[in-house]
Amino acid sequence: MQDNLVQKIVEEVLQQVLKNQSSPPHDGKIPIGVSARHVHLAQAEVEQLFGENYQLTPKFELSQPGQFAAEETVVVAGPKGSIERVRILGPARSLSQVEVSWTDAMKLGLKPPLRISGDTQGSSPVTLIGPKGSVVLHEGLIIAQAHIHMSPADSARFNVIDGQSVQIKVEGIRPIILSNVVIRVSERYRLEMHIDTDEANAGLIQQGTHAEIVHHQVNEQPKPMKEQSSAVQKVEQPSVYHYDKKLLSQIEVLEIDAQEIVVPKKTIVTALAYDKLRELNKTLTIRSE
Repeated sequence: MQDNLVQKIVEEVLQQVLKNQSSPPHDGKIPIGVSARHVHLAQAEVEQLFGENYQLTPKFELSQPGQFAAEETVVVAGPKGSIERVRILGPARSLSQVEVSWTDAMKLGLKPPLRISGDTQGSSPVTLIGPKGSVVLHEGLIIAQAHIHMSPADSARFNVIDGQSVQIKVEGIRPIILSNVVIRVSERYRLEMHIDTDEANAGLIQQGTHAEIVHHQVNEQPKPMKEQSSAVQKVEQPSVYHYDKKLLSQIEVLEIDAQEIVVPKKTIVTALAYDKLRELNKTLTIRSE
């Protein structure tokens, strides 16, 4: 557990270093990453599937800072079939989520909605099976909408904002244009467009291919993703969130919607977490034991 906390702190320090580095020259090209089916797990589900106090084991780093593919895999099951050895991506999140293609969904016998990652309210149920147990998620199965991760500096160079939809073009053997590709902006993101295997197969797109924005689809008033989601708008966000884990990083600050975050005195709060709290005008309260 202690090693895991140290790793998370190191990742935040590296993100701060990346933040202060100058960005590479902008040539209008965006690298494409093809995302196969995968699972994100909350720590509670990690322990249900793999055992008490179990920690995910990094297998290799992903393109986005601090993210990794884990050694662990699970079986994803639906009413008509199952898919074995589906990779888990770490670190553990606040909510569990399964991302599949439409082809995968047909095999499972489910009809998940097309959603941006993290928007799971009202999505399809799904069953996960691990070596130590199984978990039934009553919602959490989605087909991930094509999106582009980028830093605020990239956002300024491309003249786009968080939550905006754009049209992109991919040249190659089978040129293809994809619409409604969503821009996602964060200091912790590295420039990369993510599509699923169905989209990649349609355009004969391989990992590392580049895309370019050819049309800025204008919403009436583009807004950040959290404001665009109608499901989120209908739910009144809590004003206070009690956080009981050992480490509070900027990732958790971004994921928590409440304006006040209450933590125990023993919780470690990273420097980037404090920066993000100030940026978002949130209040941090230290709870005495």
